[in-house]
Amino acid sequence: MPALSQSVSLDRRGRVAVLTVDNPPVNALSQHVRQGLHDGVKQAIADRDVAAIVIACAGRTFIAGADITEFGKPPKEPGLHEVLALIEASPKPVVAAVHGTALGGGLEVTLACHYRVGDKGARFGLPEVKLGLLPGAGGTQRLPRVVGVEKALQMIVSGDPIRADEALRYGLIDEVAEGELAAAAVTFAERGVSEQRPLRKIRDLDAKLAAARHTPELFANFRKSVARQTRGFRAPESCIKAIEAALSLPFDEGMKRERELFLELLASPESKAQRYFFFAEREAAKIPDVPADTPVRDVKKAAVLGAGTMGGGIAMNFANAGIPVTVVEVAKDALERGLGVVRRNYEATASKGRLTPQEVEKRMGLITGTTDFNAIADADIVIEAVFEEMPIKKEVFARIDKICKAGAVLATNTSTLDVNEIASATGRPESVIGTHFFSPANVMKLLENVRGAKSSKTTIATAMALGRRINKVPVLVGVCYGFVGNRMLHQRGKQAEKLILEGALPHQVDRVLYDFGFPMGPFAMGDLAGLDVGWRIRKGKGEKSAVADTLCEMGRFGQKTGAGYYRYGADRAATPDPEVEKIIVDVSTQMGITRRPIGDDEILARLLYPMVNEGAKILEEKIAIRASDIDVIWVYGYGWPVYRGGPMFWADQVGLKALRDRMLEFKRATGDPFWTPAPLLERLAADGRGFTQS
Repeated sequence: MPALSQSVSLDRRGRVAVLTVDNPPVNALSQHVRQGLHDGVKQAIADRDVAAIVIACAGRTFIAGADITEFGKPPKEPGLHEVLALIEASPKPVVAAVHGTALGGGLEVTLACHYRVGDKGARFGLPEVKLGLLPGAGGTQRLPRVVGVEKALQMIVSGDPIRADEALRYGLIDEVAEGELAAAAVTFAERGVSEQRPLRKIRDLDAKLAAARHTPELFANFRKSVARQTRGFRAPESCIKAIEAALSLPFDEGMKRERELFLELLASPESKAQRYFFFAEREAAKIPDVPADTPVRDVKKAAVLGAGTMGGGIAMNFANAGIPVTVVEVAKDALERGLGVVRRNYEATASKGRLTPQEVEKRMGLITGTTDFNAIADADIVIEAVFEEMPIKKEVFARIDKICKAGAVLATNTSTLDVNEIASATGRPESVIGTHFFSPANVMKLLENVRGAKSSKTTIATAMALGRRINKVPVLVGVCYGFVGNRMLHQRGKQAEKLILEGALPHQVDRVLYDFGFPMGPFAMGDLAGLDVGWRIRKGKGEKSAVADTLCEMGRFGQKTGAGYYRYGADRAATPDPEVEKIIVDVSTQMGITRRPIGDDEILARLLYPMVNEGAKILEEKIAIRASDIDVIWVYGYGWPVYRGGPMFWADQVGLKALRDRMLEFKRATGDPFWTPAPLLERLAADGRGFTQS
């Protein structure tokens, strides 16, 4: 098979030239791939014995997008636009043979072809919006011409791929292949030549655009439907504008408009943050002292101790991944109640069309409930999800240490407690690790894996690999109270409480964070989680929170009791409560605090700067491996808006010198040592460096 470049080869099958891309692991559109495709198409066009061309890929996938190593670097010729124009203008039919995923530039390659054949497992998507961008090689102009405007809006603005059967239904592909894909594509191409099928250029199609022109309200309705999930993001609106251009402008003019919008996004702070986060998430998988070839336990069976909200959610993760899981409870009624919640969760998903009834039963069939602790004896991993109290956890670990087989990973779903102390209750601390799931555990993507002092490399590697297998984003952290996320959250909570005592009100504080991009502020979050949870923890530590404790003493635990910091109706909508305002003012008076108006800018700084400062301490103490790991934790675990990159990246954009100086202003004004900049923050600010660039 003659090589055209280091990653593209040309082969002949009868009258069909087959161009094969082989650029593992995902056949990214590197310069040598673009060059090989360009040269191969030209060569096939020039060959009089070639009647058609098939573009296929070796390995596990079709072209899955751009080469991320080229991001931010000067473009290298040939550009993707040039390659696609050559494919589209070919006087001989070009057929794309798609397996795995055709994503981003990969899907744009197929859209420049005259026909597309996919195998049953193929996926098709334009995920650029997730990097704060839009498809920049004609995706916004070609896709609506072939699948229709409404479907193109859904695909491009969500960035989510569709399956082969759906792609066939919408006309994105022409055939779902049976048997070997390349052979099927060659047969399709041969048949097309024999039948003298016309060269169907998507750029010339207009029927589906014309249909949309008769429904001018389509775009307004779509904007309204996605307003909530796209709040704060810039790219979705630019994607919509580009698709509007496909309707209102000739193809070449639409391409120019797409390019203008793409370049605007490329230079935007939102895209810069989202592209940073793309790499941050991948970097989190790398543990410097745990090599990639570290042996990993093969988890064939799991066990979860506790059938409460967290235990049930954790069990669902295993069932979703096809891993049998045993759920252990001390009482039968608690077990049945917990498994009932799991079933209702699955059935709710099925009612929205995201699972079939058969899939619900299959997943429930993977979950076994029992009150017999000995049922965990053959589990490869056991995750404890009992009350967040050290004596209980140590008692549980001492018990399972005697039951679990050698080599089993013993994990604790603690959110704050010392994993080393928990491990000390066993005779195998090397097998113990923290696996901090976030609530609801079957939904939230973050898994904060907590490395104990004696956790073995195999235990760590197993926890990280398992996290990815159950569709989480695992991040490794060290042992301290609250680990990374909750430790930083605690600092924000201190200031939130001070702000309402000094003059702000809960709804103002919450609004400032909501406007910043969080799904909710600290007081709404407290009401959602249940104020009694923090109350129980404070009492256990001998701590107090004047306003929160008063609310709890009144039985105002949040949404579940219909009242907390806010009052809640049947629809669970939060309404500011004058009774709470009176409580806050009374507490302020009792504490001798003179209330004053507090501006939004001060509120934001006082909530977020302490988090950044604590993050600096966490880095210096080596609780987190890198600043970007902290950002991944906050985006996936606490709702930090991804278009702001995470707290440490955001601080770099603010400027560490400006941030440090504002903290020192607060310190001078209050005399509170709380505002002392962390040594690492002080050093970086003095050197003009940042957390994510240092």
